[in-house]
Amino acid sequence: MLSVIIPSYNEEGNVENTANVVGGLLEENGIEYELVFVNDGSKDKTWERLKNLTKEKEHIVAINFSRNFGKESAIFAGLKEAKGDACVLMDCDLQHPAKTVIEMYNIWKNNPEVDIVEAKKSDRGKENPIYKGCSLMFYKLIKKASGLNMKDASDFKLLDRRVVDELNAMPERLTFFRAMSSWVGYNTETVYFEVAERFDGESKWSVKGLMKYAINSITSFTSAPLQLVTVIGMIMLLGAIILSVQTLVMKILGNSVAGFTTVILLLLFIGSMIMISLGIIGHYLSKIYEEIKRRPRFIIRDRLESSKKGE
Repeated sequence: MLSVIIPSYNEEGNVENTANVVGGLLEENGIEYELVFVNDGSKDKTWERLKNLTKEKEHIVAINFSRNFGKESAIFAGLKEAKGDACVLMDCDLQHPAKTVIEMYNIWKNNPEVDIVEAKKSDRGKENPIYKGCSLMFYKLIKKASGLNMKDASDFKLLDRRVVDELNAMPERLTFFRAMSSWVGYNTETVYFEVAERFDGESKWSVKGLMKYAINSITSFTSAPLQLVTVIGMIMLLGAIILSVQTLVMKILGNSVAGFTTVILLLLFIGSMIMISLGIIGHYLSKIYEEIKRRPRFIIRDRLESSKKGE
């Protein structure tokens, strides 16, 4: 059986269409399935639509969070809930094409050695150039820090049950699914897809939200920023040695110059570097603080499942 996990946040205009399109395509191809919708504390009528779906359609599982916990939590809630022999993660707006789900399923089913089928973007669609540039920089940082090449990667993946079980067993509360599913190291095949237009609504990601997601993802998955503090310290030490030698030489030669402006600029620069370094260290301390509290990744308020059962 294939479990299709669909995180949903303010997707009242999409959930019914997504259930019809994905479910219809899976039925046409004779694939046993369940659609696991995870309502991530939506403020619109997403949950009401999902409740209706469980009454009207087969193969629907609907999970409702007590509040908005974020997409990462919705993904792992779906993975924990899913009962399939393989799981596919996809967006509710159908920008992840449903036909690619069939392609991934066939690769997995016909190749017993394949544990992960990753869908990569061959075309990023209509995307802001600034956002595209920031995405490339983000993935370069991840590659440099962890060795994982995640260029054009997405959350759109098929995972074998053994991979799902490994991810569910990981104890950390601060997760980065896109990287963790690569880190586990199982045999992976790749398919490519073109990002489709949204069926309804607009992207829920703001610039602020994307920046926060990037920072949290990097610091949750790698300690590279902490190494940056050491690099900054070494650069400042090298600069201090060079300036010390220059100052001593100028003093010995009797050409010492009153450098009040230089001193002020150096103090401002050094102070900025110190504050940045403290900020990085403080961010990691806050992550440690969140982890040791051992609070759950999410809280499920309601769980509904279709009363009808397919033959």
